This record gives sequence, structure tokens and C-alpha cells, in this order.
Amino acid sequence: MGLLRTRRLPGGASLGLLLLRVVAGAAFMHHGWGKIQDPFGWMGADSGVPALLQGLAALAEFGGGLAWILGLLTPLASFGLACTMAVAIWLHAVQMKDPFVASGEGRSWELAAVYFCVALLLILSGPGRFSADRAAFGERA
Repeated sequence: MGLLRTRRLPGGASLGLLLLRVVAGAAFMHHGWGKIQDPFGWMGADSGVPALLQGLAALAEFGGGLAWILGLLTPLASFGLACTMAVAIWLHAVQMKDPFVASGEGRSWELAAVYFCVALLLILSGPGRFSADRAAFGERA
């Protein structure tokens, strides 16, 4: 379980990671709430996206958001969320050709890019000392 052991970080950095995890995790739980209500069909029958992939995205957003808030299984949750956001970036930036930042109420991919970067940060840094991962799996030497 070495992957789940947290890195030794200063208290200030750990506090910053805690705040980031709680805010971004709550936002993901909000985004995933409607999806988790119908995990295998939230995109609609004619979306062309297999039900299994819709279910994985719903689980990543809702479950991953909860995991971030708790700091529990953070690398796994972050990997799932990074994959989900990479797909969202691909769909909006490449396939739909949406702008990075929308003007007015249009679609964009900036939020997916920010969430992708948060997931990458948590993969690289870990959840910090104020996390269930540290309580359960300890700290790396």
C-alpha cells in the first residue's frame, strides 16, 4: 500500500491541499449527483457512449468527489477524475471545437482543464497530512 501512503508535507501545504480537496470534491459531488441517479443512462440512449463508460464517469465524479473530501484513496480517485476530465477536454476542445473560455453562456473546456490539473496535482502531491489516507496508511519516510 505504498501508493496510498502520503508524502510528508509542511502544515501550510497540507492545509491548502485540504481546502482544495474539500471545495473541488464538493463541486464534483454536485456535478456527479444527477449522473449517479441514472449512472448507466445519464447521457441518453442516443448518445453513442456505452453504458459502462457513463457509469464509470458517474462513479468518478460523485464517488471521486467524496473521496477527495475525505482524502481517502486519493490517487485512485484522482486517476478516475483525471481520465473523466481528459475525455471532457477532448470532447469540448477537439470534437466540438468549443473555446477555452466561453463568452456569455456558451460552452467551454476551461473548467474541465482546471479539474484535470487539480487531479494531476493530487496524484503528484498526495492528499496531505489532513487526510484519511494518512490516518489509514501512514506517511512515507
